[in-house]
Amino acid sequence: MTVDLRKDFVDYAKSLNSACEDTNIQKAMTRAVGSYRDTVAETMERFQHTPELAREVREIKSQSVANLDELLKQAMASVERNKGKAFYAKDHQAALEIALGIIGRNKTVVKGKSMLGEELHLRQYLEDNGNEVWETDLGEFILQLRKERPMHILSPSIHVPREQVAEVFSKFFGKEVPPDIAEEVKAVREFMREKYFTADIGISGANVVAADTGAMVIIENEGNVRLATGAPPVHIVIVGIEKLVPTFQDAMKVAEVTWRYAQYGIPGYVNIVSGPSKTGDIEKVTTYGAHGPKEFYVIFVDSGRSEMAKQEKFSQALNCLRCGGCMYECPVFQVTAGHFGHIYMGGIGTIWTAFVAGGMEKATPLAYSCLRCGRCVERCPMSIEVPAMIGELRKRAIHGE
Repeated sequence: MTVDLRKDFVDYAKSLNSACEDTNIQKAMTRAVGSYRDTVAETMERFQHTPELAREVREIKSQSVANLDELLKQAMASVERNKGKAFYAKDHQAALEIALGIIGRNKTVVKGKSMLGEELHLRQYLEDNGNEVWETDLGEFILQLRKERPMHILSPSIHVPREQVAEVFSKFFGKEVPPDIAEEVKAVREFMREKYFTADIGISGANVVAADTGAMVIIENEGNVRLATGAPPVHIVIVGIEKLVPTFQDAMKVAEVTWRYAQYGIPGYVNIVSGPSKTGDIEKVTTYGAHGPKEFYVIFVDSGRSEMAKQEKFSQALNCLRCGGCMYECPVFQVTAGHFGHIYMGGIGTIWTAFVAGGMEKATPLAYSCLRCGRCVERCPMSIEVPAMIGELRKRAIHGE
C-alpha cells in the first residue's frame, strides 16, 4: 500500500518556494559557492595527489561498509582497552537514553558540530531533560539563537549573511555587534570562553574512527572542538558506525581526502582522541584524569545504517565523507540551501533521510526535487551514484516497497 504523501509534499513545496524567494539565501549562497569553487580549485592544484588518494579511500570505505559488524566489535574492544567506555545504540532512542544516562540532569554541556547530533535531536533532548547545552561551532551557535536547523553539513548557517548575524548577536549579547565578521567572531569567542571551563560535559562527533586503535579523528578549524572535548571532565563521542575503518593509517587517508574536498588544504586542527587524559610522569605509573577529561565514552549509533549496508542499491551512500562539496554544485541547493533536505541535505541527504532520518514519508518529496543531473557525482570524492539511488527511491515510493 502506498503512503499518502500529500501533506508532506505540500509542506515541503511551501518551504522550497519560500527559500527560492529569500534574498538573504540568494546573497549568502552566491558568496559561498564562489568562495568554495575558487578555494577547491586552488587547493587541488597544490595537492595534485588528492584524486588518486580519493580512489584509494573509496576502496577502504567500500570494504569497511561490507565488514561493519566486525569493525564495530574491534572498535568497541579498543575503546575499552584504552580505559574508555563503549556503547552500541541500535536506534535513536537508545542513543539518547545512553547519553542521558551518562550526563544526568542539571548539567552544563558544550557540544561540537555533529550531523548525527542533529539526526538525534540531541541538544533538544538534553535540554528537555533539564540540561544547559551550548553549540560551540560558530554556525551552530548562530542557529541555536535563531532556533533554526542547519542548512549545510559543514557550514550550517551558510544561508545567514553577516548583516543578519549582527542583528541576532546584538539582541542576544545586549550590545551593538556590527556586521563585520571579525567582530561577530570576537563576540562569540568572549562569550564561549567561560563555558568551556565551567561545563560538566563535552560532546563531539568524529569524522572517522580507526577500529584497530579506537582512535577518533575529528577535523575542525575553529578550535572549539579541542576546547569542548579537552576542558570538561567528561568527553562523550557520538558517532555513526559508518565512520569505522580498519586501521589508523586508513583513518588518516580518509581524513585527508575529507578535508581536501571540504575546501581546506589543511584544517586548523586534527584532533586524535582515543581515551581519557593520562600521565605516567610519577614513577611511570599511568594515572587517568590529568589535564583533560577523566572519563571518556563512545556511543556507536546504528539506527538504520546496518540495514542500508545490506542493500546493494544503497550501500554506497555509507561511503559519504560528509565533505559537503556536492551541495555547492547542486542546482537546487544553490537556490534553496538546506530547504532541499529534511535533516540531511541535497541528493545524498535524500538517501540518508530514507534510511535513518525520517523514512520514505520525508524522503519522497526530496527525491522529486533532485534533478538527477549528476553534478554531485562529478564533485564527490567517492563518486557516489546519487542519481541512480534517487531513481530507485522514486520507484519504491510509487510501488510502496
